[in-house]
Amino acid sequence: MAPLGLSALKSLLGRGSKSKGWKPPEASWSRPFGLGWENPYTVRYASNLDDGANHGMPLGGFGAGCFGRATDGNINLWHLDGGEHWFGVLPDCQFALFESNGTATRAHALAVKPDVDASRPEAGEPLSAWDWYPASTAEQTTGTYAARYPLSWTHYEGVYDAEVRCEAFSPILPGDYQRTSYPVAVFVWTLRNPTDQPLDLSLLLSWRNTTGWFTNTDASAEVHFRDDGSPEHNYAPAIGKTNGQRNRWVDDGTLKGVVLEGNVSNPVAEGEGQWCIATTEQPGVRIHRCSRWNPHGDGSELWNSFSADGTIPDSNNDRRSGKTDPLSAALAVQCQLAPGQSLEIPVVISWDLPVTAFATGSQALRRYTDFFAADGNQAAAIASEALRDWRRWQAQIEAWQQPVVERRELPEPLRMALFNELYDLCSGGSLWSAATPADPFGRFGVLECLDYAWYESLDVRLYGSFALLQLWPELDKAVLCSFARAIPAADATQRPIGWYFTQGKGRVEADRKVKGATPHDLGAPNEQPWDATNYTAYQDCNLWKDLGSDFVLQVWRTFKLAPSGEDINFLAACWPAAVEALRYLKTFDANHDGLPDNGGAPDQTFDDWPLQGVSAYCGALWIAALEAALAIGQTLQLKTGLDTAEEQREFSGWLEQSRSNFDRLLWNGEYYDIDAESATPVVMADQLCGDFYARLLGLEPVVSEANSRSALKAVKEACFERFEGGALGVANGLRRDGTPLDPNGTHPLEVWTGINFGIASYYQLMGEEQTAEAICSAVVNQVYSGGLQFRTPEAITAVNTFRACHYLRAMAIWGLWATHTEWQVIPGAEKV
Repeated sequence: MAPLGLSALKSLLGRGSKSKGWKPPEASWSRPFGLGWENPYTVRYASNLDDGANHGMPLGGFGAGCFGRATDGNINLWHLDGGEHWFGVLPDCQFALFESNGTATRAHALAVKPDVDASRPEAGEPLSAWDWYPASTAEQTTGTYAARYPLSWTHYEGVYDAEVRCEAFSPILPGDYQRTSYPVAVFVWTLRNPTDQPLDLSLLLSWRNTTGWFTNTDASAEVHFRDDGSPEHNYAPAIGKTNGQRNRWVDDGTLKGVVLEGNVSNPVAEGEGQWCIATTEQPGVRIHRCSRWNPHGDGSELWNSFSADGTIPDSNNDRRSGKTDPLSAALAVQCQLAPGQSLEIPVVISWDLPVTAFATGSQALRRYTDFFAADGNQAAAIASEALRDWRRWQAQIEAWQQPVVERRELPEPLRMALFNELYDLCSGGSLWSAATPADPFGRFGVLECLDYAWYESLDVRLYGSFALLQLWPELDKAVLCSFARAIPAADATQRPIGWYFTQGKGRVEADRKVKGATPHDLGAPNEQPWDATNYTAYQDCNLWKDLGSDFVLQVWRTFKLAPSGEDINFLAACWPAAVEALRYLKTFDANHDGLPDNGGAPDQTFDDWPLQGVSAYCGALWIAALEAALAIGQTLQLKTGLDTAEEQREFSGWLEQSRSNFDRLLWNGEYYDIDAESATPVVMADQLCGDFYARLLGLEPVVSEANSRSALKAVKEACFERFEGGALGVANGLRRDGTPLDPNGTHPLEVWTGINFGIASYYQLMGEEQTAEAICSAVVNQVYSGGLQFRTPEAITAVNTFRACHYLRAMAIWGLWATHTEWQVIPGAEKV
């Protein structure tokens, strides 16, 4: 896509909104309500997920499940089963507004009429009796959607006499390991009468009972590995299940709501529990509740009365449903506004689905059950706390975001993306288990992406975990402790390695996990995450030359930079694994020059890109990791008395030898060769990631400042400026003149969003802020103007395609905050 001009960029951020009465908040992304996309990015490979461009911000807590409300008002993304994805509109899960000015009435569902897939009968018909809100067009705006995660706003205009706005959020609060886990969405509706006549208004919320839906009905499904190394299992969710469901009124103080529930086993099974929709009593309003209506009809049983006078049938029918008896619930809040009068109406949607199941016989309680009972009967209690505390949560969100919003020396699009890229911590198939004595904050994990559905890929989180480190450091520690436990483990199960199959080399098998090898990932949601590692089999991850270094660097990084302070117990817990990981990695030093050798098959994060012999990428990470290991050993000896002298002597010897050979083998006078043996004539963009990490952590740099600046200059010219004129970002690897070595190559011609943010952070650390901002701005522009918002992919291409959406590495944009000239702790992040 073409680069955005200034006016288009301002429009992207909402600064150019046509609305006279409301402007999207600073550092938010905005789009005209319901406006379609002329030329959005489309998926590069048909096998990859592509749900289209109509995505909005997710609502829900980390590891609690979430749903996403799109830019056209429809709720279409449902991540309620840990690690699994379901995308589709349930038309009856919707807000609506009735208005009468004394002479005319109007009522609309507050979303564009959904396109309901006829092949998915669970969704029902698109409620033909309902009137749907008109979408914006190029000529006329009917509203604006804006988001600055975890806040979003929808402003409606030109249809109602009243001024109508909704602010939606969940209590995502840095350093708060309780409320950030809550399964709740808060919608604060602001209605104002700008006319000189009274307005009668009624706000409706309807919601489907989906209890029992979000679980695999084939829980015993075995994982199989195809010859190409890709794992597969049968996922058969219970979407559309109705048997045993019921809805009933709930009253708790000023809370007025409806609980939607189903049959609950003892103990509670995955997918079982409750939903609750609720509001609060306040002067001047009347609350109606309908506990049961049929969403598979035309919707007239609810809509006829609502569109006539703003009421709905008051009923508290708690009859349980049969197998073909879907049911929804609704509540409506009626009020009359005098001229100039405003009213805030808080409405909450909460859910209590306390169990996440994995392979047969294994499951986990979700983190929020540490604060509410784990009986699947807590939806109303969660809603009650939200209605009591939403104003405080809202103020706390504004307070933690303010230091970033006010950093106006950082371009506004980048401040916007800092917030909005955090969405993946919620909707990236995230798991967060209840606490145990061994894991006092629970165990945590985010999928690499939905296409590559395994947790916390270590090479990816080397970049993408900067956000977690700076905002929820105890969760970052929890992930690294899981890796520390996994490094000494072994699993001799044989699996086919997919890359060899794709190269026509037949079936090659390898152990799933070799003792001492640093695992690539923490497993998958359909096996036993955190315990059964190395789910992916595209490459033999036991042979990767970056993972051991990645682990050691992240451990030292988290110890040094966590806003909660230096945690010596964490460092000590990870030390034995760090030593074992480096000793294992050293066994790949084939020619005894101190540096591990790449083996010819792709064996690092660029897993379609063969490297041979010593490589710049893995070698620089190795040198930085040895420096970090020495720092860890010295710190533990000083602060705990642990004798690390033997390890320090060992690592010092390797380090001296590695440093003496790195430049000799790889420096070509201008930049570092991609490796020492393949003679591949490309400038690798991320060749000095290890030097970036060393400098960030205050360690001895891997290379001289002169060599660093020379290499960065070559990268800027070849891979950025000479690649599509810098409009897309930095390509992974091109010839010095900016031309591709292989026009059909997979990785070299892709722009990897997270790698770009990482490289930009390196430029910023070296004082080249303009280049850093130019790179990040190019990528952010492509994502947020190309229909990729809230599903940021791993890679984009010059032909308007993407690969691997909802990707973890994109949170590397928080490297910009970590490398800014003045380190600032986000309010709350330092608390434990």
